[in-house]
Amino acid sequence: MVKGSNVGLAALSDSTDSVIVSLGWSSPGGDGDADVSVLLLAADGKVRSNADFFFYNNPAAEDGSVQLLGQTPTEVGTEDRIQLDLTAVPAGVERLVIAASRHQRAAFGQLDNLRLGLADSAGEQLLTFPIADADSESAFVFGEIYRRNQEWKFRAVGQGYDSGLAGLATDFGIEIDDDETDDGVGEGIEEGTEEGTDDGVGERTGDEATAPGAPQPSAVGEAPAAPDGAGPAAKVLVPAQAQPPAAEGAPSAPAAPKRLRTARKKVTRPRSARPSLAENDSWRSARLFPATSLKSDREREVRATSVLLSVMAQVPEFGRRLTAAFGAPAGRMETFAEVSLPHGDSPKRPDGVIRVDRAGRLWTALLESKTNGNPLKAEQVQDYMDIAARRGYEAVITLSNDVALEGSPLVSVKIDGRRKHKVMLCHLSWAEVAFQAKMLIRHEGLTNPAHGWLLEELLHYLQHENSGCHGFQNMGPAWVPVRNGIDDETLTQGDERAVQVVESWERLIRQVCLQLGGELGVKVQPVQRTRRGEDPRDRRAALADRLCADGRLNAEIRIEDTVGTVTITADLRLGKLRTSIEIPAPEQGYPLSWVKRLVRQLAEAPADLHVETLTDGAAAGPRGTLEKLRPEPGNLLPKDSSKITGFRLSLAKSVGSTRGNAETGFIRGVDAAVERFHSGVVAHLDHRAGRRV
Repeated sequence: MVKGSNVGLAALSDSTDSVIVSLGWSSPGGDGDADVSVLLLAADGKVRSNADFFFYNNPAAEDGSVQLLGQTPTEVGTEDRIQLDLTAVPAGVERLVIAASRHQRAAFGQLDNLRLGLADSAGEQLLTFPIADADSESAFVFGEIYRRNQEWKFRAVGQGYDSGLAGLATDFGIEIDDDETDDGVGEGIEEGTEEGTDDGVGERTGDEATAPGAPQPSAVGEAPAAPDGAGPAAKVLVPAQAQPPAAEGAPSAPAAPKRLRTARKKVTRPRSARPSLAENDSWRSARLFPATSLKSDREREVRATSVLLSVMAQVPEFGRRLTAAFGAPAGRMETFAEVSLPHGDSPKRPDGVIRVDRAGRLWTALLESKTNGNPLKAEQVQDYMDIAARRGYEAVITLSNDVALEGSPLVSVKIDGRRKHKVMLCHLSWAEVAFQAKMLIRHEGLTNPAHGWLLEELLHYLQHENSGCHGFQNMGPAWVPVRNGIDDETLTQGDERAVQVVESWERLIRQVCLQLGGELGVKVQPVQRTRRGEDPRDRRAALADRLCADGRLNAEIRIEDTVGTVTITADLRLGKLRTSIEIPAPEQGYPLSWVKRLVRQLAEAPADLHVETLTDGAAAGPRGTLEKLRPEPGNLLPKDSSKITGFRLSLAKSVGSTRGNAETGFIRGVDAAVERFHSGVVAHLDHRAGRRV
């Protein structure tokens, strides 16, 4: 589509009651980021209240009409997705504005391949809208979905704002505090404790305020186009405050409108565990889902599937979080295990069935799960796809320890193009399931203490050594031959086994991001430096050729609110794994003050941390271990007149070469190295180090 054009959704697909909107971009440096937002507007072009603004502090509507699904890496950068259930949109809402903003008012012109995509509930891409004229704008309205004659239509808007998220929100009738001075990471509204609750958090709905404003004239197309902007508010967890009792018969005073903050909410960590009543350390707490008695892979698979499906049905926030990305509406969920369905001469038994009822409309998905590293079988998945198509089901979900990669499906299935009904094939990894559980119980909060306890029990089960649900654990059959070929220098470029190792490395890095993000409660994503239009297979082939040439696997991950990008390099020739980060030099001050401040920040860092000064000179800058630099930080200053451009911090360790089941295995070695580097080094660095170290 082009800017200003519009189209009716019904003309594009028969399955547009629920749609997935994706906003995508890529960054030349690999570190560009943005946050999506959605505004629900009434006929006057304004939000009805603060609750009609959905952004990172308010990611989902209680009625299920809007849910921000979060970011995911793609082969050309990053994609942030939104699920919209158009059947649940309130009658008073005429337009849904889809926007995005950047931290610290960074410019959208710094991003490449800026685009919007819209897909139906079956995952079929219906339209794309590329934006090529972004410049200094720090907020952008990509498009809008609006009602016209009882029909939903989409308009490509492509309008930018220099005033950031705060200015965009204000234009649509939201009164907010301008938090840009907080660099987008301020405290916001904090979570706290509420008297009389066991879970340590209380619930209160944010005050709603609608700023008056006249309707805005239409810019293009049929419907009135309101100015770009958005307005926030959300259900948030806040400290309960005692209120004096009102005098009997006295009229209640109206609540003063609360100005909404766009800074990210500061969430509290879980309260420390209560002292155990056990007589000694050998006593083990009773668990709702025990894993110690499991003997076979079949038992592990059946138990894990049943446990997960049961918790999904009992904890609506969790079940919705796992299924929304696959087009499931918000509604009453029921789950079933080991269901028999007719198929030819003999019935088939998928591991599970998920059904969601929304206003009498059923959404159904079949589930095929594997545990303990067992691979999915293409013929089984093909049978379930055929059954789903015949019975009018919406999706088939595969679940295993493996991590899916775009452009490299875990199983190949054939789709009969003659069938009108389309079935979405989706994949979940057990690592993603654990990540979503951690995010809810440790960072985002749950309104029901019993739901939190159920998720804790599920998480304990998934992490038990006998559950078989430990995520990606095997570098694949090509790992050992490739390692041997690197050692004896017989591995040649073009070897398909090297491509398989590169794919396994990408899966491992994505799992590392999930694990670290679940622990920290922030976005952690792999950085993929790709050229526009580059085919994923060509990119992986090029990386495989580099592996054959230098014996190294390289990756970068971006951790939200940290000073830079973490680089991970596995040197398979030397059996060494190096994690590093580069800190830009401050813009002001004296070099000696910089290095002293840096060493103070690293007071708790490992003594073997390697610190290197980066300069604009031809020669390498001074370097040394932190142990030797602590008494003499000035040793980091160049002896010549070279200008300091930054500092590189790195840790190296030996890694094993096994396929991942032993403590010394390569996969666990990478997990441990990244965790150690973040907790020991990155967490102590000032994320504003671009201005001061």
